[in-house]
Amino acid sequence: MSPSVNAQIQAGSKSPPVAGEISYKDKTYHRVREGLADILNIRSVDAGKGDSKQSVFYNPIQQFNRDLSVLAIRVFAEDLVNLRRVRYERRTEKLARGGQKGTKRKRGDVSGCREPSEVNRDRRQEGPGTLEERDQSGGPRLAESTQHTVHQEGAIPIGFNTTTVNPSLAVDAGATSKNLPPSNGHVEEPQPDSNASQTHHEDLECDHAIQQERASTKTATPFRILDALSATGLRALRYVKEIPHVTSVTANDLSSSATASIKLNAEYNGVVDKIQPTVGDAKALMYHTIAHKKDLFHVIDLDPYGTAVPFLDAAVQAVPDGGLLCVTCTDAGVFASVGFPEKTFSQYGGVSWKGTQSHEAGLRLILNAVASSAARYGLAVEPLLSLNIDFYARLFVRIRKSPADVKFLASKTMVIYNCDHGCSSFNTQYLAQSREREAKNGEKFYNHSLAQGPSATTFCDHCGFKTHLAGPMWGGPLHNPHFITKILDLLPSLDNEIYGTIPRIEGMLTLALNETLFPDSQKLLPPECNQATPIIPLDPALRDPHPFFINPSVLARTLHCPVPSEAALRGALIGLGYRTTRSHTEPGSIRTDAPWSVIWEIMREWVRQKHPIKAGALKKGMAGLAIMGKDRSLRELEHEKQELRKIIDGTENLKSLQTSIETALFRLSKIGTEAEGNKEHNGALQEVSNGIQRHNIKVVFDERLGKAAAGKKMVRYQMNPRPDWGPMSKAKGEQ
Repeated sequence: MSPSVNAQIQAGSKSPPVAGEISYKDKTYHRVREGLADILNIRSVDAGKGDSKQSVFYNPIQQFNRDLSVLAIRVFAEDLVNLRRVRYERRTEKLARGGQKGTKRKRGDVSGCREPSEVNRDRRQEGPGTLEERDQSGGPRLAESTQHTVHQEGAIPIGFNTTTVNPSLAVDAGATSKNLPPSNGHVEEPQPDSNASQTHHEDLECDHAIQQERASTKTATPFRILDALSATGLRALRYVKEIPHVTSVTANDLSSSATASIKLNAEYNGVVDKIQPTVGDAKALMYHTIAHKKDLFHVIDLDPYGTAVPFLDAAVQAVPDGGLLCVTCTDAGVFASVGFPEKTFSQYGGVSWKGTQSHEAGLRLILNAVASSAARYGLAVEPLLSLNIDFYARLFVRIRKSPADVKFLASKTMVIYNCDHGCSSFNTQYLAQSREREAKNGEKFYNHSLAQGPSATTFCDHCGFKTHLAGPMWGGPLHNPHFITKILDLLPSLDNEIYGTIPRIEGMLTLALNETLFPDSQKLLPPECNQATPIIPLDPALRDPHPFFINPSVLARTLHCPVPSEAALRGALIGLGYRTTRSHTEPGSIRTDAPWSVIWEIMREWVRQKHPIKAGALKKGMAGLAIMGKDRSLRELEHEKQELRKIIDGTENLKSLQTSIETALFRLSKIGTEAEGNKEHNGALQEVSNGIQRHNIKVVFDERLGKAAAGKKMVRYQMNPRPDWGPMSKAKGEQ
C-alpha cells in the first residue's frame, strides 16, 4: 500500500467510536468497529454469560486472528500481483523479440531471488495456448491452469439462495481481462453504493478515499476471496476495505439471519459492489465452483465453530495452483488432547500426545489432514504460517499442483514414541525416506523408499518406562520464513489504532520466525529480501530437523529438584555448542538440537553442582531414580564403595588397611572432576566398553549467555486479558 493510503487509514481510524448505539434506516443497532469495518445488529459483544443472546456470531476475542489474517492475505496478494507483473513483462518482451519459437528460456531471477516455481523440482510447463488465450482465463495467474475460464463475477451458483444478493454485486471481471493489462496497470474501481445512509456519511469519507487510492494501484486481473463461514461478514468487510488488490469477496453462511446481517453490514460500509453474500452449505458452494471450473478462489478462509476438517476436501480443490488456504480449528479439546483419541483419529487421521507439546502436535495433526486431503488430487501443501493461539489453531497453507512434490508426503509424515508417564523424552519415526541421488548424466533426483524402524524400543532408553505412540502427523516445517519476514516488514507502516494487536503479532511472528532450527538458517533468506521479493517455497523434501521442545519445569519435576531458570539451561546448552530457541506454543519452552542424552546429563550436573536431591526424594520405580542412576559420579562412587568393602573384608593387617582406605578416599575426591585438556571434546559422546555413554563435557550454567540469546523484550506470550476468555457459545439465529 502506498504512503498516501497509509496516511488516509491513520486519519480515518480516529474519527468513529469503537462501539455504540446508532440509528440506521429507522432502526437502532449496536455498532462495533474493528479495523476499518463497522458491523451492526450485534446484541451482545461481551464474552461470558451474555454471549448466548447473539443472533449472529461475533467474538471480539478473535481480533488477533482477523488482524493477522488481513496482513497475511495482503502479503500473499502483493506477492501474487508481483509475480503476475513479472510474467506479463517477460511475455511482452518475448513477443517484442518475435516470440523466439522453438527455443526454451530459463526462468530468471526476480529482484535477486528465484521464482517460487524454480525451487520445486519437476514443475509443470506453462499451459498451452496463445498469450491472449491465457489472458482470457484470468490474466497471467500464478501457474493457474488455462482451462479455468472466467465468467461474470458475482454470478450465484445453482442451489444457492439468490434473494439475499444485491444485483449490484456483479463485477464484470471478464471484461477487465479481455485485453492485456495496460502499461500503467491501472483500472477504474466501481463507486460505493449511492444509497448508503447519510447518517454515517462522514464515517465513510475516509474509506471511500482509501478505495479510490486502492483502485489506482491494483492490477486488472481478479483476486477473489471466499469467506466460507462468514457470520456477520466482518472478515469479508475487512478484506475488502484493507487489502488493496481484492476484487470480490464471497461471504457465505448457512444461516439466513447471518446472510441478512452480511448484506446489512455491506450496505452500511458502502462495499456492496465488492461483497457477494450467499446462503447455503459452504461445501456445496466450493464443489459447484470445482465442477464448473470457473472462478476458483485465490484465497479460501475457513473459520468454523469447531473443526474445519469437513471442508478441507472441497477447499483444497477450489483454489487455483498457488492459492492460499486459511484454516481455523477451535476444537483444541480434540486435536490437542488425549482425552478422546478415537475422536481425534476420526477427525484428523492421527492421535495427539500427552504432555506440554500437545498443542504443537495438534498443529501437525491439522497440517497432516490438509496434506492428506490435497495429496489425493496431486496437490502439494506448503505451510506458510501455523500458530497455536489462545484456544484455537490458525494455519495459512499454500496449495500447489505438483504430483512430484506430493511424493515427499510420506517422508514428511512421522509418528512419535513418547515417554509420557516417565521422563517426557521422545523419539521421531518417519514413515518413509527420500534420498537425493545423482543420475549418470549428472542430474539430481530423489529415490523414495520405506523407512527402517523402529527408531525406539518399547521402553524408554533413559528411564525405562513404557512409551506410547502419537501421530501420524506432519513432520515438515511449520512456517515459511520468507512469508513471516514480509509480514514483520509490513508492521512498522501500520496504525496501532486500526490493528490493535500489532505488539502481539510482532512477538508471536518473531517466535515463529526463529522457531525451526534449520540446518543452515542463515541461508534461507536471500541477501536482499523486500516486498517485491517472491515468497520462495522451501525445499519440498525438507523435514523439521528438531520438532517439539523441552520444558525445564517438566525436567525438574522428573528429578524432584528445583527448576533451573530458562537462561541457565539455555546458557548450558549454548556453552556446549548446541542451538536454542523458543516455541510459540508454550511459555518457558526451549527448542534445541541437543540429544536427550546431553539434556539429561546437563540436568544431572544441575543437581550435582547446584541443588543436590534430598535423601529419599527419589524412590524405587520413579523415572528420576533411573536417570540419576546413570550419573557418572554416582556410578563411580558405587564402584569405589564395592572396592573398599572388598579391601576391608580381605585385609587383616591394620597398616595395609589404612593405606588402602587412604588410596580409596583419594580416588573418591577426584570423582566428577574434569581433565583440563578435554575442552575441545565438548558436546561429544564417547562410548565405553560396558555400553554406558560417558560425556567429556564441562557444563557451565551461564545465565548471561542464556539471556543474551533471548533477544529483545516483546509480547511473546499474552496472558488472557479478561475472564471468560474462550470460544463463546454458538449464535442462536435463524437457520
